[in-house]
Amino acid sequence: MSAAAARAVTPVSVEASYRVCRDIARARAKNFYYSFLLLDKPRRDAMCALYAFMRECDDISDDSSADPGRLPEAVARWRVELDRALEGDFGPNPLWPAFCDTVRRYAIPHRFFQEMIDGIASDLQPRQIQTFDELYRYCYQVASVVGMSVIHIFGFTSVRALLLAEKCGIAFQITNILRDVREDALMDRAYIPAEDLARFGVTFGQFRSGVENENFRELMRFEASRARACYQESEPLISLIDPKSRPSLWALREIYLKLLARLEQANYSVLSRRINVPIRTKLVLLLRAFLTYK
Repeated sequence: MSAAAARAVTPVSVEASYRVCRDIARARAKNFYYSFLLLDKPRRDAMCALYAFMRECDDISDDSSADPGRLPEAVARWRVELDRALEGDFGPNPLWPAFCDTVRRYAIPHRFFQEMIDGIASDLQPRQIQTFDELYRYCYQVASVVGMSVIHIFGFTSVRALLLAEKCGIAFQITNILRDVREDALMDRAYIPAEDLARFGVTFGQFRSGVENENFRELMRFEASRARACYQESEPLISLIDPKSRPSLWALREIYLKLLARLEQANYSVLSRRINVPIRTKLVLLLRAFLTYK
């Protein structure tokens, strides 16, 4: 092997890997990154490492430039790379040293990461979710297992925290789905269940064409009520995690609740514009979290 080839497969140090993960989170985490700022440095770095892994998972399924026929192969390679990294074979990917250090340090179950990959694997082909049970399973794979991983970093003592983190993840993901209806439709994905579309007289074609009639708004209100129920059910989670982590979780929940509120205030005009929480609002929520849990 040449010297150049040897350098190419030499993994970066754990410290350098955390720097890479921090850069990824800072550039792309949006809602999540703001909540990270309220954590102590070890936990903040761990959250960045976990986010970097999730980001790479998402990038595989969202790679519009890739040959669709080769995406399952890319996911299979990612599974193998994950298994090897967790066994100590990091390869050249700079995120693995920090990610595996985080997994070991906070004793995060490995099965969560395989379930995350199961979620992205289900997104490789055009899809229409048919039932709420199917939607719940999808949200569990792409969001709840993330929440259950995160609370290992936050610290918890009661197994009930895992159950509530599952519900919190469902709430977050349904909120994201409501915001992204049109973008997902343009990629031939519909996460709002077909049984609900039929119930409210809405067609998948509306998501693409941008027809925001009253039937569409009633459908969105119905799905938003499901998200709100999950937010309410998961509220006690804050009291079950380490007190030092509570400001971060509070801020993250409030940012997502604010997003849901903005969707409601806009009368669900998500087919004609993208609705987000302004940075200024996020910063105000961070300050409130800091003052509330000081």
